[in-house]
Amino acid sequence: MRRSRAVGACLLVAGLLATFPGQAAAAGVSGAGMSLAWGIPFAGLLLSIALMPLVAGHVWHHHYGKIAAGWGALLVLPFAVVFGPDVAAAEVWHILLQEYIPFIALLLALYVTGGGVLLKGTLVGTPATNTALLAFGTVIASIMGTTGASMLLIRPVLRANAFRKRKTHTFVFFIFLVSNIGGSLTPLGDPPLYLGFLKGVSFFWTTTHMFGEFLVCAVILLAVYYVLDSRAWAKEQPVIPDTGAKEPLRLEGTVNLALIGAVVLMVLAQGYWRPGEVALFGDSIGIERLVGIAVFVAIAFVSMRVTSPALREANGFAWGAILEVAKLFAAIFVTMAPVLAILRAGMDGAAAPLVALTSDPAGQPVPWVYFWLTGALSSFLDNAPTYLVFFNLAGGDPAYLMTQGALTLAAISCGAVFMGANSYIGNAPNFMVKAIVEENGERMPSFFGYCGWAVVFLIPLFILVTLIFF
Repeated sequence: MRRSRAVGACLLVAGLLATFPGQAAAAGVSGAGMSLAWGIPFAGLLLSIALMPLVAGHVWHHHYGKIAAGWGALLVLPFAVVFGPDVAAAEVWHILLQEYIPFIALLLALYVTGGGVLLKGTLVGTPATNTALLAFGTVIASIMGTTGASMLLIRPVLRANAFRKRKTHTFVFFIFLVSNIGGSLTPLGDPPLYLGFLKGVSFFWTTTHMFGEFLVCAVILLAVYYVLDSRAWAKEQPVIPDTGAKEPLRLEGTVNLALIGAVVLMVLAQGYWRPGEVALFGDSIGIERLVGIAVFVAIAFVSMRVTSPALREANGFAWGAILEVAKLFAAIFVTMAPVLAILRAGMDGAAAPLVALTSDPAGQPVPWVYFWLTGALSSFLDNAPTYLVFFNLAGGDPAYLMTQGALTLAAISCGAVFMGANSYIGNAPNFMVKAIVEENGERMPSFFGYCGWAVVFLIPLFILVTLIFF
């Protein structure tokens, strides 16, 4: 009975989508003419992530993978009915090979290595200590990536604040700063900037052209956080647990720091080493990307072998967070493909009214519009492909964009990196931090609750950034 209902629902969606003109969004095929109705499964998945933990929490926590797969099927099966099974299979394989597998392999390596570094010693989550931890994470995020910095520091932050009751704001600002804004100074920091690097943007261009925006956001958010945490401390008046003599801070599992360095070097090498492409089941992929996938998986394996189970247990390491991200983002990558295809079509696509806003009547780019459109879409689509859409919309010529078009490129870069913090799915580390915090028995805001924090603290900041820089 359930199977017949599922098939019936897929055929109904296929019939709805078939009434709209459009061509397949398979690999290399334009999304021009595609209807926005193809975005229905993506919207449904987002609403499920946002609402089901609130209205049907038990069902969601036990079946979120099946629900996500169901939304993926509600796109793929109608797609196969309308355009043919071969086109649907090619599209899904393209997404898996080119985007999802490299994405999850990198996250796996950083998750496992970051979970193998244990910060021991007396670390008490006072306002000053917490602010220092967030500031440190914000700085190192551009060196080891937002994912690496987040995985390295979220567990020490959890342990430092274990005795406190008012601490949700700490985890929210951790996502704002360490998981997003901190990664804005180098291509190693955040995936959108790395894609720009692969497209020809010089390595230190972001360091010199985004430093002002980064500094304004980081300083203001750290100052606001210190005030919030000081107020929370004063209201709570927590009793600092007596753990005996203070232990100096020290790191265990330092071999994992070397492994994190190996991950960073492999990411960087992929930007310079281009030995050619190979075909896998009808789709081509760079050899350097396949090598990268193999290296990331090998690093994760080595990390598990050389790190003692006792250290991981003391660090609160578990597989739940990465499994949740793997399942949900597989469906996100598949269902958002038509939306990105429509955006890539520019003025020939159903999103033409939005695209038209990026230029003034004289045909010149409007940087502040690029900042907000890139940011708004990065808040709910993956920020890396969204960056590429607007990079190409602005001309796609790195030599021009780094010089005459520098303000436009800075606006696109800031929008993608900064506003990935606006929701849990704007950037992968956001969801991973949320999952790890909840694994440790702490509460995090709901999807809309977190977006509410972003509206209160981030949107006014981004308006200020617009007025100062764009």
